Amino acid sequence: MATAAGGAARAELFWHRMAIGLAVFIVFGFLQFALRGFVDPVAAPFWVHVHGVAMLAWLALLIAQPALVTRDNLARHRQLGRIGGLLAIFITGLGIFTGVASLVLNRFPPFFTPPYFLALTVTESLVFGAMVAWAIRRRRATDWHRRLMIGATIVILEPALGRLLPMPLMIGWSDIPVGLVQLGVVGIIALYDRRTLGRVHPATQAVAAVVIAVRLTIYLLSMTPPVIALAERLAGG
Repeated sequence: MATAAGGAARAELFWHRMAIGLAVFIVFGFLQFALRGFVDPVAAPFWVHVHGVAMLAWLALLIAQPALVTRDNLARHRQLGRIGGLLAIFITGLGIFTGVASLVLNRFPPFFTPPYFLALTVTESLVFGAMVAWAIRRRRATDWHRRLMIGATIVILEPALGRLLPMPLMIGWSDIPVGLVQLGVVGIIALYDRRTLGRVHPATQAVAAVVIAVRLTIYLLSMTPPVIALAERLAGG
């Protein structure tokens, strides 16, 4: 019993550290971008700040949940889980709105074409929401639930990566380095799986497949006539 409890505690410690690592990376990506003077936070529309606060709340929940399990506070874990589900719905809708509004107001990065930016924001927002919903559906299977929640956050690493990578030099092929970094994070989970299970967990494989599918979907959608027409109309082109 003591050995099992110790193993469970070590498992939660891993997911806690993963959540902290993702949160630190995302916050650092946005913070250094602002400190380098590439963006004026004061001039940003209010909905950009709302989106930022919502994402910080999501990262805080991602960190808190494994800690609550470690402390055996499952009632609070489930309570925050319900809040997290509602927050994920809000983030999904707000992410799509932010992408569309950015096109309308011409506030999207100049190294992205309007069709690519529309495909990027809509696809990543929808997949994030879908993965959180999948994780909630598999909440009783904790091995799947943990990996899918972290996987949902890996899918939306791109905005932080876009502020760290030299994106203007990657026009037309930025999906490759972004996808490789995301797969690198999935690889950390795969190594943990191999160490603790002797194999890569199916949920980890699913997350890797989703990451690849998202990058391909964004690239292909950005070249379809309906997306091009809609994006150009939104951007006033």
